[in-house]
Amino acid sequence: MNEVISHSGDWLPVIFIALMGIAVLAYAILDGYDLGVGILLPMGADDELQRDTMIASIGPFWDANETWLVLAIGLLLIAFPTAHSLILMHLYLPVAIMLIGLIMRGVAFDFRAKAAVDHKLAWDRTFKIGSLLTTLTQGYMLGQYVMGFDQSLPSQLFCTVSALGVTAAYSYIGAAWLVLKTEHQLQSRAVRWTLVAGRATLVGVIAVCAINPLVNPGVFDRWFTFPLVMFVLLIPVLCFLGFIGNDILLRRLPKAGDRHSAIPFAIVVAIFVLCFSGLGFSFFPEIVPGKLDIWEAASARESLQFILVGAVIVIPVILMYTAFSYRVFRGKATELHYH
Repeated sequence: MNEVISHSGDWLPVIFIALMGIAVLAYAILDGYDLGVGILLPMGADDELQRDTMIASIGPFWDANETWLVLAIGLLLIAFPTAHSLILMHLYLPVAIMLIGLIMRGVAFDFRAKAAVDHKLAWDRTFKIGSLLTTLTQGYMLGQYVMGFDQSLPSQLFCTVSALGVTAAYSYIGAAWLVLKTEHQLQSRAVRWTLVAGRATLVGVIAVCAINPLVNPGVFDRWFTFPLVMFVLLIPVLCFLGFIGNDILLRRLPKAGDRHSAIPFAIVVAIFVLCFSGLGFSFFPEIVPGKLDIWEAASARESLQFILVGAVIVIPVILMYTAFSYRVFRGKATELHYH
C-alpha cells in the first residue's frame, strides 16, 4: 500500500487499470456464459434440438461478448506496454492455443448452419472442443499469472487446478444462463448442470484461495493484517454464502410460471464479481505479480491523457450497444432458424 501513497499524485495508471479490470470482468461474465454453454453442449444423437436451442440462446450475443477481451488487451498494450510485452512473452503458447479455440468456435458456429445435415454433429463437436480449449487455456494463463510465470512443477500443478477451476466456473455461469433462457426439459437439465458445476467451482475457488496465500507471502500479509482483515474477509464469506444459497435455490427449480429462473444467473454474476475483487485486492497495484507495478509499466503521462479521451468515448458506446442487444433479445430462446 506504500506504493499507492507514494504515487498518489498520478492517478492515470489507476484509472486505466480500473478500466482494464472492468473489461476483463465483463469478458469473464459475458463470454464466460457462452463458453460455458459451448462446453455443456450434449453430444447425444437425440440431443440435436436441445443443441439448437442452446446455440440460439447465445446466438445474438456470443460474438459481441468477445469485444471486451479485445478492449482489455488493447488497454494493456497501449497503457501498460512493458507489462504487455512481459506477459505475452511468457504466455505466447497458451495465447496461441486460446486463439485456435476461439477460431474453432467461430468457424463451427457458422458452418453448423451451412453444412450437410450429417456433418452438423461434427461442427457441434468442434464448437464444444473449441470452447473447452479456450477455457482451459484461460484458466492455465490465470494460474501462470498468479504464480509470477514460474515454470516449476508445483506451479504447473497450480495452473492445472486453475485451468479446471475456470472451466468449472464458465460451465457454472453457462448452465445458469440456460436456466434463465430455456424452458421445459432443457431447463430441468440446465438446473442439474448448474448444481454440479457450482459444486465443482466451489472446490476450485477453495483450492485457489488456500494455495495462493501460501505461494505468495505478500498476499497472505495483505489479507490477514489487522484491522483490514475484518473487512476483506467479507469477500470470501459472501462468496461462500452465494454458492450455498444458489445450491439451495436450484434444488427447488424449476418452479411453476418460471418463477426465480433469473436468480441463479444473478448469483453467479455476483460470485464472479466477488472472486475478481479478491484477486484485484490480492495484487493491486502490481500488474505483473512480483515484477512490475502499474506506475512502472505505464506509458508516458501525455500518452495516457490522449488515450483516456478515446476510452471515454469508446467504452460508453460498447456499454450502450451491449445493453441494447440484451434488451432486444430478452426472453426465452426460441427455435433456431437460419435464413
